[in-house]
Amino acid sequence: MSTGPGEVTQLLAKMRLGNPEAEARLISLIYGELRRIAAHYMRNERADHSLQPTALVHEAYLRLRKVNAIDWHSRSHFLAVSAHTMRQILVDHARAKNAGKRGVEWNQVSFEVGELAAASEPTVNIVALDEALARLEAFDQRQAKIVEMRFFGGLSEDEIGAELGISERTVKRDWRIARAWLYQELSQNARSVSPLY
Repeated sequence: MSTGPGEVTQLLAKMRLGNPEAEARLISLIYGELRRIAAHYMRNERADHSLQPTALVHEAYLRLRKVNAIDWHSRSHFLAVSAHTMRQILVDHARAKNAGKRGVEWNQVSFEVGELAAASEPTVNIVALDEALARLEAFDQRQAKIVEMRFFGGLSEDEIGAELGISERTVKRDWRIARAWLYQELSQNARSVSPLY
């Protein structure tokens, strides 16, 4: 079932007005993409993580559903906010699970020299990555958004550019700079988090 370029955006607007048919249609159209984002997140988590991609999608959707004040701009805006919500769920989960521990069992996500990488590569804990992203956001919100949409949301450079109103070339440049900054930041703070293995 194919969708027109603005169908998801139209459905989001109708859903915000309380249209249950629009919400049902939206879910059928966007669920696969939300599941892909969740699977991307979970690929970077421990194999024995208590959350599964389906549960992560459902929890994120329930949280988003409670927020009626969001003025959805587009499909990519919805996916970016969904990715942010999933990230927060995983960070909250890691913090709750590890409350009182000394970081020995912190949830790990993958990180390779100069770039975010596949799960087989050296890792940092998701809480440290979240805190580093917050520091990045304090001085460059756009770069932090690009990292979140690209790494956590799995959006392409052209989707990110469309969402942020910038060129694909600018997205690539900011992504490269942000990755390098995060790698340096996380490497410097490695002693305060669990080992990078």
